[in-house]
Amino acid sequence: MIVEVDRELVSRAVAVMADGQREEFDLLIHPKATNREAVDEPPAARTHGPEAFWASAQWLRSAYSDLVFVQDLVVREADTAVWHGTMSGRHTGDFVTFARDGSVARAFAPTGRTFTVTHTHWMRFQDNQMIEHWANRDDVGMQLQLGWVPPSPAYLLKCSRATSRARRRYA
Repeated sequence: MIVEVDRELVSRAVAVMADGQREEFDLLIHPKATNREAVDEPPAARTHGPEAFWASAQWLRSAYSDLVFVQDLVVREADTAVWHGTMSGRHTGDFVTFARDGSVARAFAPTGRTFTVTHTHWMRFQDNQMIEHWANRDDVGMQLQLGWVPPSPAYLLKCSRATSRARRRYA
């Protein structure tokens, strides 16, 4: 018998990235969970389980304050669920991306601007915990709202400095 995933569990599995405490990740995230979206994230986020998802949350929170996920729709079928809504926040810290080898690829200096973009998160659950995650996001819309694209010469200089800071920090 296949049991559908609880709607509140799906909602919280997304919202926890913005405001959850470390202990909550242990409850929501399966020990073998994988995040298909972690390819540009810090190396600690590329592993498995609650620790990896906690590292992703800390990475997002270090760049964006006032981070909020607002749910519009949850669709469930058997062990899979889809969450659709918006992510919003304010860019107040360096947003650092990482290369495949784990080194700092680049950093986007804080702009202080706010953004609101659509997200769709796909999740698979096992034993009432998320075991797999992947997403579709409006990254270009976010970049435009934050002033990353098209960059001004002054902003390119700020990003160069932010990248140097990040390389020293993660060396």
